[in-house]
Amino acid sequence: MPLSSPAPRQLRHQRAIRAVAYEREDGLWDIDACLTDHKPRDVPLAAGVRPNGLPIHELWLRITIDRKLNVVDAEASSDWVPYDGQCQNAHPAYRALIGLNLLKNFRREAGQLLAGTVGCTHLTEMLGVLPTVAIQAFVGAVWDVSSGTPGEESGQEPSKTADGEAAGEKPPFQLGRCHALRFDGEAVKQFYPRWYGHVPRSIERGASASSVRDDPGLSQEGRAGVLAHE
Repeated sequence: MPLSSPAPRQLRHQRAIRAVAYEREDGLWDIDACLTDHKPRDVPLAAGVRPNGLPIHELWLRITIDRKLNVVDAEASSDWVPYDGQCQNAHPAYRALIGLNLLKNFRREAGQLLAGTVGCTHLTEMLGVLPTVAIQAFVGAVWDVSSGTPGEESGQEPSKTADGEAAGEKPPFQLGRCHALRFDGEAVKQFYPRWYGHVPRSIERGASASSVRDDPGLSQEGRAGVLAHE
């Protein structure tokens, strides 16, 4: 469904972020991200006028990841910047991404490593799209999303959880992570009927722990004993 018809208006600025994933011959994956800013007019900058048609920014970021979403290499590059010779000095800072994992607090940890004057504001903005781009790239190619275990590769035998439950008995990875695929929603009811109305164990445990903590009839020792067995 398209957006509603806009009020009369004029184009003033255009930003585009593009991210592309590549599977390499050595088994690793590259994600190349590019950010561009354009204005439909000549733009006076501190270093001079940027003519209409040339970008204010054209910035590049590449991360290389393994099949477990660990960042094993990272580099940044800038083709167009407002302060040529100065903006590029931030590029080496993005090597700090090496060692992070895209599924484990990546946005928060990357933001902390590259905050403020350490990095480039706009290069750092691109980091936010990298985890979901990698997930989209891995689905069907690396991951079997019929399993509830992200990171488990297609064709592998289902692993076992701590309580012996087969990973294949968990909901598909994508369920319960957005409005359309909520467990009590129509999409799950229609396309994943087995999981319609499912309550994730993390929610069950949280509700159980909360009820124990809030139960005035339990002694301090009894409350601690119940929680210890969760």
